[in-house]
Amino acid sequence: MINCLATRSGVVRRVVPSFGGSGAPRLGRMATMLAAMLMAMTVVTPVPGQGQGGGVSALGVGMDPGAVPDAVPADTLVISGIQIPSSIDQLLGLEGAELRPLPLDEALEIALARSREIRDARLALEEAEGVVTEAWSSVYPRIDFSAGLTRNISPPVSFLPRAFFEPSADPGDLVPVSFGLDNAWSSTLSLEQPLFEAQAFIGVGAAGRFRSLQDEQLRGRIQEVVTRVRTTYYEFLLAEEQARLIQRSLERVVESLAETQALQRAGLASEFDVLRLEVELANLTPQLRRAANAALRIERELLSELDLPEGTRLQPEGALSRMDLDDPAANEGSNRRLLELMGVAVGDAASDPRDPALLDHLLNRAAISSSTLRQAELDAELKQAELRAEQADFLPRVSLFGTYQIQAQQDGGLDFFGSSRQRGYGRLLGIQVSVPVFTGFQRTARVDQRQASLRASRLRTEVARDRLRDDLKNVLDEVEEALLRARAQRLAVGQAIRGFDIAAAEFREGTAGRLQLTDAEVALRESEFNYAEAVFDYLRARARLDELVGEIPTLRETT
Repeated sequence: MINCLATRSGVVRRVVPSFGGSGAPRLGRMATMLAAMLMAMTVVTPVPGQGQGGGVSALGVGMDPGAVPDAVPADTLVISGIQIPSSIDQLLGLEGAELRPLPLDEALEIALARSREIRDARLALEEAEGVVTEAWSSVYPRIDFSAGLTRNISPPVSFLPRAFFEPSADPGDLVPVSFGLDNAWSSTLSLEQPLFEAQAFIGVGAAGRFRSLQDEQLRGRIQEVVTRVRTTYYEFLLAEEQARLIQRSLERVVESLAETQALQRAGLASEFDVLRLEVELANLTPQLRRAANAALRIERELLSELDLPEGTRLQPEGALSRMDLDDPAANEGSNRRLLELMGVAVGDAASDPRDPALLDHLLNRAAISSSTLRQAELDAELKQAELRAEQADFLPRVSLFGTYQIQAQQDGGLDFFGSSRQRGYGRLLGIQVSVPVFTGFQRTARVDQRQASLRASRLRTEVARDRLRDDLKNVLDEVEEALLRARAQRLAVGQAIRGFDIAAAEFREGTAGRLQLTDAEVALRESEFNYAEAVFDYLRARARLDELVGEIPTLRETT
């Protein structure tokens, strides 16, 4: 541990703790540099009113010691009243958190396995499978069996004229007669088989199309999730690139401020130079916090997409500022893998997006594999099947039916269906024809509804096809613009490097000041970020292109 300690007469006024270590696992490169610079440049200045025995101010800022906050977080440097964090993790209070390396291909695999949206689409597909099974049940035979036992505690009695039994009896005399015995057994086995029922047969086809539509919706949901994970991953890389840029600028301003303050005390720099750096330092500190918060927000979005536990810290692999788009084979490691994870082959889209034949080529591929277009076409087919099913309701129904019955009665104790003398059998077989005649225009109204729904679905299909063409044109334009901008920014980075080398040489020779060197460094880092942003726009456009064409990298490899 390195501590920068300034004392006079045994009085400690400010202690700046060491930087780095386990508390700054990410973006803490300035820790060691700051500690060494502070050890070399700490200047003791008397505190007004205390003479030689007074306190001191770190870096000789000359600020009133009362302006230093009483409670400063550990590993935090205070310069001109501004708290400077040693790392972005320290700034966000995330020191010591273990980072999980996450390549893009692993992120896509996790998304396919754990995404809740994909699981929801799979459950919808299972429901569609049940609909198909239910539709087939209408064409299978229906068999029913029933059995019953009736115990006649008091057998029912009917009254008959006595004249039936005694012709000479008075016609008004009645005789009670009991029908049935103590126990009555019955069983029935019935069968019904549709021979011709057009609505049921067409319904089976409609259910199959519904299942195909749900299957395509699952495929489309997978493409959406994969594209969203890719885009979020690229945003994560860009956000960390921006945070690194701001932190490097902060490091340079801290170093320049310390040097300029020392030169001011020696009479070699003006107060304006110090004020300029202090203003820049005050502006950069909240910018660093904003950039760090943006990276943290994108990390949370990625955790949500992957359904990983809250609090997991991710470390994406890749460096946009060092990626070569013109020669993908020249890249190494994670950058090369990022460019390999493309659905549409690099030679098809990245080599010349302005090729007129490319749009037709991609449209032909999208007509086969675009999930959005396929869903619209399957929906139209489903609506066509539903219309035919409603029209089939006007046709007659023909079915075969049969029944087998056993009846038995016996007195006394229970004897299962009695003896053969107490048992009777009934058998019948027939064909039933049902012709719908009039249902109050109900069927006609349903047919009209299905026809309107079919026309609307076909219209949506045409719109989806035209929109796909327009989206492909727009994305190809974005790919072209990002490539051109990346090439221009790559030249700008080269010029910025050359300018920085010139400024550094002049600074070493004493012909240029520290501020000129700092400006050259800022121009260099901003050029690098602009190049990284152009690379990000290219990767995002390529991900969108893959989704439009329907060729997602992981989907193509695993299905």
